[in-house]
Amino acid sequence: MNSSPAPMTVHFLGNLMTFRARYADTRGSFTVIEVLTAPNAGPPPHTQTDQEAFLILEGLYEIIVGNEVKHCGPGDFVHVWPGTMHSFRNIAETPSRMILINFPGDLHEEFFVAVGEPVPAGTTAFPEMLPPDIPKIVETAARFGIDIPLPPIS
Repeated sequence: MNSSPAPMTVHFLGNLMTFRARYADTRGSFTVIEVLTAPNAGPPPHTQTDQEAFLILEGLYEIIVGNEVKHCGPGDFVHVWPGTMHSFRNIAETPSRMILINFPGDLHEEFFVAVGEPVPAGTTAFPEMLPPDIPKIVETAARFGIDIPLPPIS
C-alpha cells in the first residue's frame, strides 16, 4: 500500500475542496475531490474541455446540465460531457457534500489550486466569504480550458 501525502484542501466560492486523488497520483487519468458546499453556494455556469462527474454523498444539490435542472440527493450521480454548460448549487439549509471527478483532471486541479484559498486539511468551517474577484476568476479559468460567460451588462 502506498503512503500518500496528506490531502490538500482549498476554499473556493463557498466550497471546501479536499483533493483525495491528484492527477499525478492517477498517472494522469483523473482527479477526485471531496467537496463540502455551504448553503446556497456553488460555481457560476461554465463549460470546460474535460469531463466532470458528481456523486452526491449528503444534502441536496441543484445541478444544471445544459437546459436540464436536476435536484440531486445522496446516491445521485451526474456526468457532464466536455463543452456542456453546467453549474451546481447547494439547495439545502446545511452544508452538502459530494465527490467531484474530473477526467483527465489536470486542468481542473490546476485551476482549483490557482484560485482556491488553502485551508488546513480537515477544515469543515467555511472561511468568511468575501466578494469574489470575478475578472481574475474568469481569466484564470480560461487558462485551464474553463469558459465562464459573463452576463451582459445592462
